[in-house]
Amino acid sequence: MKAVHWLFALLALNAAWATDLFVLGHGFENLGAHGALLTALGRLTGLYGALALVLQLVLISRLPWLETRLGMDRLTAWHRWSGFWVLWLVIAHVVFITLGYAGQDGSGVVSELGTLVFDTEDVLKATVATLLLIAVAVTSARRARRRMRYESWHFVHLYAYLAVVLGFLHQVSIGQDFTQAPIGRFYWWTLYGVALGLVFVSRAGLPLWRNFRHRLRVESVVRESDDVVTIWIGGRDLDRLPARAGQFFLWRFGNRWWEAHPYSLSAMPDGNHLRITVKALGDGSAWLQRIRPGTRVLAEGPYGAFTADRRTRKRVLLIAGGVGVTPIRALLEEFAYARDDIAVIYRASTPRDAVLAHELDSLARWCGARLHVVVGRSTAVGRYGPMMGPGHLAAMVRDVRRRDVYVCGPPGMTEAVLQTLHELRVPESQCHSERFAFAA
Repeated sequence: MKAVHWLFALLALNAAWATDLFVLGHGFENLGAHGALLTALGRLTGLYGALALVLQLVLISRLPWLETRLGMDRLTAWHRWSGFWVLWLVIAHVVFITLGYAGQDGSGVVSELGTLVFDTEDVLKATVATLLLIAVAVTSARRARRRMRYESWHFVHLYAYLAVVLGFLHQVSIGQDFTQAPIGRFYWWTLYGVALGLVFVSRAGLPLWRNFRHRLRVESVVRESDDVVTIWIGGRDLDRLPARAGQFFLWRFGNRWWEAHPYSLSAMPDGNHLRITVKALGDGSAWLQRIRPGTRVLAEGPYGAFTADRRTRKRVLLIAGGVGVTPIRALLEEFAYARDDIAVIYRASTPRDAVLAHELDSLARWCGARLHVVVGRSTAVGRYGPMMGPGHLAAMVRDVRRRDVYVCGPPGMTEAVLQTLHELRVPESQCHSERFAFAA
C-alpha cells in the first residue's frame, strides 16, 4: 500500500470517527427547534475544520517516512490546499453557529456575534485564531506570496501554530465533544497530541540531534563563476547521515541562523563531506557568496524523494535547467557508479549559465554517458523544431520512452519538459521531478 493511500485512508477513517462521535453526542437531536439545524451544521463544520487543521500539521511535520515517499513539494502543495479548506470550514463554523444561536435566541445576527465573541467563554480565543488563519491564508495566496520576502512570509506563517493552540483551547473549554463525552475528549487529545508530537520530533528534535551529532562546518569555498559558489561542508560521522544524491537540506549558516534556505546536494554524499552549489538569486544566496571556511552550519534534512529509488528502468535520462543542475549532477554521479545506461541534457540560456558543465562532462566521459549541452533562447527553433520540444528531445535521445526521466530546473522549464515527455508518450510513472523549495 502506497504512502498516499495510507494518508487518505487515515483521513477518511478520522473523518468517520469524528462524525460518529458527533452523532453519539446527540449532535442531530432536536433539529425541529428553531436554529438547531444551523447550530448542528456549525458544530460539524467546526469538527471537520479541526480535523483538516490536524492534517495540515501532519503534512508539514516533515515526517521522514512520509516525506521520502511523497516528496516535500507534494506534501507542501497539499498543505497549502488543505489550508484553504481549513479556512472555509472555520468560516462556515462561525456563520452557522452565529445564525443558529441568533435563531434560538430570537436576536439579530450582529448582536449575537458580539455576544458570542465578547461574552462567551473562550470564544475570543477562537476569534483571534480565525483572524490569524485568515492572515496566513491571505499571505499564502500566489499573488501575495510573490510580493513578499521569504523571511517575512515565514514569520507570518509561524502564527498558524498559535492559531492551532488557541483553537484547541476553545474546543476544550466549550466544545460538546470535550465537555460532554469522555471518549471524544480522549480522541481529540490523542489526535492533537500525535500531530503536534510529530511536528516537534521531526522539525525540532531530530534536526537538533543530528546537528549535535555531526557538528557541521564550512571547509572550503570554490568560486564557479561571478555569481555561483560551491561550498564544501564537513563534520563528524557523516556516513551515518541518511542523505542521498538528489535530496536537499534546509541550511542555516553562522550568525544568520534564523534564515533557512533549501539547497540540494550538488555531489553524491561520500560519508566525509556534503556539497552544495549556490547561485546569487536573493539576499541570502548573495551573502553566501562571501562565506568563509570555519563557519558553523545547521542543516535540517535530508528532504526529497528525487532519488534513484524512484527509478523503474535500467536506462536513465537526466534533464537539468540552470542551477537545477545541482541535484542532476549528484544523481549522475550515483548512476555512474552503477554503470547504468545514462543520457544527460543540460539546458542553459548562455554558455556562462552552464554552471558545472565541466563536471558533467568529466563524469559523462568516465561512465560513458551521453551529454548534450543545449544553449540558446527558449523561443529558438532548430532543425527538429522548438528547442526542447518533442522533435528536438527525441532527436537527442531516441529511446526516451524506454527510460526513467529525471527533470530539475526552473518551474517554467520543468513544466514545459514534462509536457514534452507527455507528447512523446513517456509513461507518467517514468517521469520524476521535484521542486527543491518549500511551498510552506
